[in-house]
Amino acid sequence: MIPVTGIRKTIAKRMVQSKQEIPHAWLMVECDVTNLVSYRSRIKEEFKKKEGLHLTYLPFFIKSVAEALKEFPILNSQWTDNHIIAKKAVHISIAVATENALFVPVIKDADQKSIYGLAKAIDELITKTKEGKLTQADLTGGTFTVNNTGSFGSVLSAPIINPPQVAILSMEAIVKRPIVINNMIAVRDMMNICLSLDHRVLDGLVCGRFLKRVKQKIESYGTDIGLY
Repeated sequence: MIPVTGIRKTIAKRMVQSKQEIPHAWLMVECDVTNLVSYRSRIKEEFKKKEGLHLTYLPFFIKSVAEALKEFPILNSQWTDNHIIAKKAVHISIAVATENALFVPVIKDADQKSIYGLAKAIDELITKTKEGKLTQADLTGGTFTVNNTGSFGSVLSAPIINPPQVAILSMEAIVKRPIVINNMIAVRDMMNICLSLDHRVLDGLVCGRFLKRVKQKIESYGTDIGLY
């Protein structure tokens, strides 16, 4: 018999609410992240020495999502019975797991932060989560969720939407795969991005365009990107 904690009860209630009230639909596209992998490999040690932070892929992904949300603001909205409320501010929720629970702290105004700013915000939220120091302000106000399931080796997932948000995007594991380029086979670093959407608010057309834009932004990262 495993006792159900208050945190687990809250998670269970929200997940049941999400699946019962929100008609989920799902889309996936693949991204060629070879340039990003190469770029990060070259600069991560220097970045660690200079800033004292590990430069993961997550800040790059969140930057891409935040910029795409400004182009497709309907994905940065919430459903009410009478209105769809489009949020001007882009507050990105990130899923952070501990041994016993899952927390979703929020990076406020993510669209206004640089790669460095996002890396610092992520590091601070993860540290506060692990130390049990998250405040209510850290956990509220999110407008869109990015879930880094790839850190566990997952290559496909269908995440549950975090209400009252209308979509959640999961970034999957980066794996080397043979890809056909100009009728020739090349080994590239590939990653799937998976979007669960609230079909009351969103449809395949706008979500397909949003995913295409996120893909373009992720694939454009290279040596010319500014970290600051």
